[in-house]
Amino acid sequence: MYSARDQVENESWLEEIRTAAATLNLDEETQTVAEDLFLSQAPDNDRSKQAIAAASLYAGALITGSERSQTTVADTMNVTRLSVQQHWKAVLKTAGFRPPSWWEPYQRA
Repeated sequence: MYSARDQVENESWLEEIRTAAATLNLDEETQTVAEDLFLSQAPDNDRSKQAIAAASLYAGALITGSERSQTTVADTMNVTRLSVQQHWKAVLKTAGFRPPSWWEPYQRA
């Protein structure tokens, strides 16, 4: 869970998520889920926040069934696809979700 203070301290990152969600034509539910995921695990290090925000948006879209490609989300959030790829599974797991079953075969590779 996160506090109101977390929300205030990360308002600029939440605005980036909102802007990217609008650009990607994602609905309000997806945006809200992405914001909650981000706030639940926002790192203290500002350098990591951009990647976690992008991974949260990607994961939020998966959760709500509004999938977008990692590349599309990464480009919209101004991070590399690798940043999204490296963080989205941890974002899901930390929030109590399991990665989708289609991911399992790639886990072993």
